[in-house]
Amino acid sequence: MDVFWALLLCVHFLTAVQASGEHHTLSLSVPYRNYECPEGANVTLTCIQSGSKAYSEDKLWNTWLFTPRSNERCHKGAHPRGSIRTNRSLGVEYINSEKFFSIFLQTIKHKDQGKYCCLLVDIHGKHKAEQEAHEFIYLTVVPTNANTSNGSLKCSEWSHVPSDDSVAEGLAIAACVAFILCLPLILMLVYRQRQTVERHRRSHELVRMDSEAQAHENPVFLGDSPQPKPRTVSQIMRQSSETGRHLLSDPGTPLSPNIQGELFFPAQDPIPESPNLLD
Repeated sequence: MDVFWALLLCVHFLTAVQASGEHHTLSLSVPYRNYECPEGANVTLTCIQSGSKAYSEDKLWNTWLFTPRSNERCHKGAHPRGSIRTNRSLGVEYINSEKFFSIFLQTIKHKDQGKYCCLLVDIHGKHKAEQEAHEFIYLTVVPTNANTSNGSLKCSEWSHVPSDDSVAEGLAIAACVAFILCLPLILMLVYRQRQTVERHRRSHELVRMDSEAQAHENPVFLGDSPQPKPRTVSQIMRQSSETGRHLLSDPGTPLSPNIQGELFFPAQDPIPESPNLLD
């Protein structure tokens, strides 16, 4: 029962933490995780933002990072085509909106293939980062057929459902956090319960040992049939005297007196009168 209440308390605690955290937590999602484009095509990569700022006066700052190796993390300062802002001569354009921000790449080349990371930062005051969120997109560049015109160059996207992954990740994270937070409490309750059982067992054992030492009946620890109590010499003699009195007073016993006649004293003949000595 203690373990059940401990788990219930942990669930309520995690729910409260999650509810309070969701109110001021920024997050990013992507409509498509993978893009495959032929060389010479144009592509727009988009990240969608959700959540709210920690303080109403905070400012949101976003940017894009790039790494040509898909298995590496994006490094600070490594921007697509080396440009941190819109540069039409390089074919890079940054697009910002209230709910999303995108990057537009014109005339894709093979060197543009890699991993694109979108970063969103909640800045409080001058340079204090209150919150941070990031996502990533993979871009694959394939060779263009010789007979393909520039107008027919289109990219292929693989649909991505962020809700499914976010729910699975959220459940996994919540389970891990709940297990880590509740494990010490559960172990402590189990230890206390075992200590209580051990104390009860020892107290019962002491009672049993004391009962055996005094040799009196203890129905909890004795066997199927109760053992007779030992009697002292005075009790045996008292019972013997009471038994004798009972036998003497019981009719029909060999030593009982005859209740039909006189009790204890036999009848005697009358004493003859003495002769008158004067006669």
